[in-house]
Amino acid sequence: MPACLRAQIFLFLISLTSRIGFSRYIEDIEASDGLFSLLSLDQKRETGDFVFRRPLRCLDMLATEGQFTFVTSQPELACAVFIIAEPSEVISLELSDVNIDCSAGDFIKIFDGWVLKGEKFPSRQDHPLPLHQRYTDFCSSRGQGATSRSSQNVAMVFFRINNADSSFTLTVQKLHNPFPCNIMSQSPEGSFTMVMPHQRRNCSFSIIYPVEIRLTELSLGQAKSNELSPQTWLGCSGSGDYVELLGGNGVDTSKMFPVADLCFSLTGLAQMKIGCDNSVVRLVSSGNYVNRVSFQYRLLEQHELPKSPENSLNNFCSME
Repeated sequence: MPACLRAQIFLFLISLTSRIGFSRYIEDIEASDGLFSLLSLDQKRETGDFVFRRPLRCLDMLATEGQFTFVTSQPELACAVFIIAEPSEVISLELSDVNIDCSAGDFIKIFDGWVLKGEKFPSRQDHPLPLHQRYTDFCSSRGQGATSRSSQNVAMVFFRINNADSSFTLTVQKLHNPFPCNIMSQSPEGSFTMVMPHQRRNCSFSIIYPVEIRLTELSLGQAKSNELSPQTWLGCSGSGDYVELLGGNGVDTSKMFPVADLCFSLTGLAQMKIGCDNSVVRLVSSGNYVNRVSFQYRLLEQHELPKSPENSLNNFCSME
């Protein structure tokens, strides 16, 4: 991922921490003077026998495979590492060479997704596991090893270390995911297709930018019509299979605002501008059908931010 996009995503996460904070374990995070230097590092993917290695920072973002070692010279009480992969990948994480004192209050926790206080991605409604099973706690599972595999293309490690000279190594690997579900986009522009094959599950594609979303194809098993009608944009939740567009300034889709929904198959274009920090395409599936949605998205210019009442989210999204 280009350094400029990595910087944009990281700055978004920092802005979230300032608005809503981390989980109950993390009270405060401050960016170090060297924050922007980590965004410009030339991070190489693993090729052949070469394994990319670099130090891990208290506040960090990883978008590549490799081994990342954290060594502290002072207490670090509120640290977090955000890991992101390509949409069609999941993330394998392993802790090794861990030298911390769990009895003194140190901890290292891996979370399946991204978590902020009151804001989780994927939300409880969209993730296949209950919340408590999404955590891997090193101090509680040392006998079993500290490994974790994400359910989507993002994961997170947060930790507290009280003593100097403590350390650990985090190994990051990426694995192919044949049916991507619950994706955090690395880019403000692109296209994607979500497919849900006979599974009762909800899938969200989250774009942490204000964007225009253009649905190019929607195939819902129960749909009887290929044409858009005024009713298409009314309540579809009772149908069991539908697509909704959401907007908000956090990462938890359950706390975002509905912009529109569709519960009829369509061929052609249906588009919507969402002027929020986070824009989401969410596919809800009953499990009775094979559902599929294809869409394109692009970053809105400042002058393109929606003004008309039917498209505007200014009532609940503040844009600077």
